[in-house]
Amino acid sequence: MPKPLRMSRRMWGAAWAVLCVAGIAATAALNASPAPDPQPEKPVSAECAEDIANIETQLAKAKREGNGDGVLAFSRTRVGADDCSDEILEHFSGDR
Repeated sequence: MPKPLRMSRRMWGAAWAVLCVAGIAATAALNASPAPDPQPEKPVSAECAEDIANIETQLAKAKREGNGDGVLAFSRTRVGADDCSDEILEHFSGDR
């Protein structure tokens, strides 16, 4: 069985220093790069906008009544209605 190559402490130190310098340089390059353009908001259907407004109204009412824990439960679904779950999640994701 061949002997493993042994690296001296000086070589380990040099390798560590090179990795640190490379990490610092990469961080500086990323910090200097411009921020990406913000994504434009997708248009929301009128039905989904109405649902979002209804949810905001219910949240405000719950907060006024002292039940402002931010939890709402919905149990009704309309037949033939738009699926607004993605729009609702996207709208309220900034509140976290």
